[in-house]
Parts: sequence; structure tokens; C-alpha cells
Amino acid sequence: MNEFNSNNFTNGILPVNYADIEAAANRLKNQAHITTIVTSRTVNQLTNAKVFFKCENLQRTGSFKFRGAYNALCQLSAKQKQQGVITYSSGNHAQAIALAGKLLDIPTTIVMPRNAPEVKLAATRGYGAEIVLYEPATTIREEIARKLAQEKDLVVIPPYDHPDIIAGQGTVVKELIAQVGELDLLLVCCGGGGLLSGSAISAKTLLPNCRVIGVEPEQADDATKSFYSRRLHTVHNPDTIADGARTPSLGKLTFPLVLHYVDEMVTVSEDAILRTLNFLLSRLKIVVEPTGTLATAALLEGIVTAPEKRIGVIISGGNLDLSSILTFPLGADE
Repeated sequence: MNEFNSNNFTNGILPVNYADIEAAANRLKNQAHITTIVTSRTVNQLTNAKVFFKCENLQRTGSFKFRGAYNALCQLSAKQKQQGVITYSSGNHAQAIALAGKLLDIPTTIVMPRNAPEVKLAATRGYGAEIVLYEPATTIREEIARKLAQEKDLVVIPPYDHPDIIAGQGTVVKELIAQVGELDLLLVCCGGGGLLSGSAISAKTLLPNCRVIGVEPEQADDATKSFYSRRLHTVHNPDTIADGARTPSLGKLTFPLVLHYVDEMVTVSEDAILRTLNFLLSRLKIVVEPTGTLATAALLEGIVTAPEKRIGVIISGGNLDLSSILTFPLGADE
């Protein structure tokens, strides 16, 4: 574990700011979708609040990840674009990099776990990426990517710990606030912290009084432990159905941003994730993957309450692998 030290950043300047997010938004014009806001009278009655769901499950490639991927790749030099890029991902960042590479004519190589959801593997291949599979129980994906990058002279674009990735993800909440106006509370799914840190920068810049809460699985609670201890905790290959939150830790960039901008971290159980997935499918009629339910689960399970407030909730992705989900008892009692 490493204790956070603000001196790691020159003159106390954090690695990403709102100007970076504004610049990313300009690059993403006519490339990323302006995603839908969904509201529900049922949800409002259950929570005694006004809730706005930001549906990044309807983004290109089915998640918010396209925003950061395109923002990062479009800024590479001509030489770097010609040589190609490599990344590592369980699926959503993989698809995002693959599509951004296809749009920008950049060769892409993706290091993916053998147990990645088939729907994500198939989509990544479909966008034209070269996939390198690894065994997550015995192999460190970052090491594979670094080795291949050196051998093939590729640029490494990590899934969350990169300033251009974070800035791109921050456009989600910039857009949300433009669509719905004032918010009292913002709930954001958390894996490696790219979406959470970028979202928190936008929220605190545009709405300084808006409370920002990150949500992760109980069984992958490294970010929550890190937030409250101010020491960077890690967890290897956590056993959670939320595959997008199986990241080992917050990053060297996302950790200080989360500490600086986020107000609170909470966790949700595996059963809560499944109950929420069932609710979103059956009541709101939207397809959401387990990781994409995290923020909603915290609200619907009563872990976070804000009666009579305006609440923004990020639904981060919709790449649902039905073949694996159907083996779980949706909505099972604890």
C-alpha cells in the first residue's frame, strides 16, 4: 500500500482539470453520442427524489469508454498512429480502443482475459483489433502489454490511468449537467476510477455544492479502502460479477483526483447488483451490464439516500453477456 502524497504532483497541480474536459468535449463532437437521460416515476417514488439516469449504455461500443479512447487516440502523432497502440481490458475499453482505432485508421492490439464476456470479445474482434488472451489467475496483464509494446514499438493506452482517458470520461457529466441542470447528488460507478475522477471534476467545477459518491462492488472494494485510508490498496482478480470493476486498484492519476474531488465511497453486494440489473431490465426496459448497475444499486438499495433532492446516476455500460447472467438467480434474497 502506498500513502497518497500531494507532493507527487508539481506545485500541487492535479493531473487533469476541467479545461482538459472541455477540450475533450470539442474533440468528441460528431464522434460520441449525446446519450439519453431516462427518468422514472417509479424510481422517484421509491427514493422520494428526482432521479436522472445518464445512459452511457447507449454510447458507441455500449459504454462511456469510447469517450476517453477516442480523445486519447486522436491526439497521437502521425508516427504513433501509424505504429499502432496496445491496451489491456476486460472488454469495454477494449471495444472503445478498437473502434476509435478503426475510425482513425490506427492498428490496435488488445490484451484480454480468457474469461472476458464473449459479447465483449466478439465486439472487439468485430472492430478489427488483434486480441491477445491471457490467464488472469496467473498473469499480470500490464506486463504482457508492456512487453509487446517494447517488441512492436506500440503506444500503451491504459484503460483508466491516463490524462486523456480521464478527460474524455469527464465529458459524461459535463453533458449530463447541460441536459438536466442543477444536481444535489451524483452517483458514479467505479472500477479504476477514470469515470469517477473525470465525472467528479466536471461536477465540482460546474456545481460546487453537488455531492459526488463513487460506488463499487463489496468484493472489489479497493477504491473504498483507498479512499478512507488514503493509502492505495490493491486486490488481485476480485470475484465479482461486475467484470468492469475487477481492476486491481485506483491509478496513480485517478487516486489523487478521487481523493480531491469525491465526497464519499460506498459498496454494494453481488445480490444487490443482480436485483438492480433485474429492476432495470424489467421496469426501465434498458439493457445494462452488471458494472453499469453499481451507482443505481446504491440508490435503490437505500445505501445512499437523498430525499427531495435532484440525483444524477451514471449507467456506465450495457454490454450484457446473457449466457453468464442467466446462471445467477436474478433478484435473489440475501
